[in-house]
Order: sequence, then structure tokens, then C-alpha cells
Amino acid sequence: MPRQTCDVYLKCMKNMLHWTPRILAIVYIVFFSLFALDALDSLLGFAMHMIPSFILIALTIIAWKRRRLGGIIFCLAGIFMLVFYHTIWIALPAFVISFLLLLNKD
Repeated sequence: MPRQTCDVYLKCMKNMLHWTPRILAIVYIVFFSLFALDALDSLLGFAMHMIPSFILIALTIIAWKRRRLGGIIFCLAGIFMLVFYHTIWIALPAFVISFLLLLNKD
């Protein structure tokens, strides 16, 4: 493979490793926000159901600015969700996001 092709490939992979965890975090926030739609009958109930989404928004902002710290925090959030929700399927995206953030070497 020519050197120029390798450079383009590596740049593409680096770019993908940069954006994939951020996009997954946004999709994860939208997923949690969908659970709040069942409480639209009262504003207080809706706000209470949006608390996990607000926490995930704050974690995503931290991860966007400081990748390594965000990876550690998303791992801790995944452990918390695993303990709180008692299912791997809710916590698994947090672990994947954490792994991708820690894997990226900017």
C-alpha cells in the first residue's frame, strides 16, 4: 500500500475514533430522554424523568473537552447504571463510549 494511502487511512480512522464516542453519547442521551415522554402529564414528573439525561449531558460536555477524564467518568456511570438498573443493556453503551474515549490517542 502506498504511503499516501496509508496516511489518508490513518487520518480517517483517527477522525472516526474522535467522533464516534461523541455521537454515541448524543444518541444515548436521546435514548434516555425518550423515557421521559411517558411523564408528560405533569411538568414535575417530566423534569424528574429528565434527570438522567441532564447528567449524561454534563458527562458528554466533560468528555468533549477532556477525553481521558470523560472516559473514566463514563466508565463510572456505566458501573452506576449497572448497579442501579440491574441490566447490562442499559449500561453497555456507557462502557462502549468509555472504551472509545480511552482508546483515542489525540
